[in-house]
Amino acid sequence: MQTPSFHGIDIGGSKIELVGFVAEGLTLQERHRRRVATPRDDYAGFVCAVAALVDEADAALGGRSAVGLGLPGIVDRVTGRQISSNVPALNGRRVAAELSERLARPVVIGNDCQCFALCEAQGGAADGLASMFGAILGTGAGGGFCIEGRLVAGHNGIAGEWGHWSVPATLLERHHLALLECPCGLRGCLERYVSGTGLAMLHERLAGERAEAAAIEAHAAAGDTQAQRVLAVHLDLLAHGLAALVMAYDPHAIVLGGGLSKLTHLYTMLPEAISRHLFRGLRVPRILPPRFGDAGGARGAALLARQLIP
Repeated sequence: MQTPSFHGIDIGGSKIELVGFVAEGLTLQERHRRRVATPRDDYAGFVCAVAALVDEADAALGGRSAVGLGLPGIVDRVTGRQISSNVPALNGRRVAAELSERLARPVVIGNDCQCFALCEAQGGAADGLASMFGAILGTGAGGGFCIEGRLVAGHNGIAGEWGHWSVPATLLERHHLALLECPCGLRGCLERYVSGTGLAMLHERLAGERAEAAAIEAHAAAGDTQAQRVLAVHLDLLAHGLAALVMAYDPHAIVLGGGLSKLTHLYTMLPEAISRHLFRGLRVPRILPPRFGDAGGARGAALLARQLIP
């Protein structure tokens, strides 16, 4: 009997990466890895690129493997069409169905943030916990929720989209911040303030110049009072968002991902900051750094294929 194998494909705006795994008990062992440039505006070219990667990986693993894809955006559960992808050619396309036909096998698609969460729930920072939330803090803010190592996607497949919860007006007033429009069509979304892009925006508005996260943290550590104020405001806004996560999902741990997961002060300061936004008696879950980080997208997609494909 052939050992079960799975291809996880991480779709980004600049690259497509496939990692081939074989299952050894409950774990996945990497056996093949390949990446190519993403044909952003050429759908036929995109399908051909994925098919070529899968054919190569099949040959490397010695059989036909189940395929999971992780990419930004969501899939309309009624039409199966991709919405809000960072690869323009995919918008409005029935990516899973068309790739499944081309590859002659089932193909599952998961949001990249949900794939991150699943990766960290199985063999990652939250391995073995009854529940966890993976919170991405990168260019945007998103996430995924897992129970006993399995992803819970929800009715619309968007469980974990905490970045598009609204910041309360009272919190914006406290920090003298404007209510910002969000590309999603809503206003005041957490993503606009707590993501890596949001932190750079806060520094520009509060300190008068744009700066990236690592520079802001370094300036604050060196005694720059403006940078310290920016980090304090960001911490308060982020703590509010994560406190809302605690009340909505009550996870046993929150694993941070994305570029801001490298900010060391978050792991020491967030628990107390979150507790200030919770009513008395609630315990703050552990705030953990990721085990796989940016390398977990393809692994999470492979795990999703193992979860969903019989």
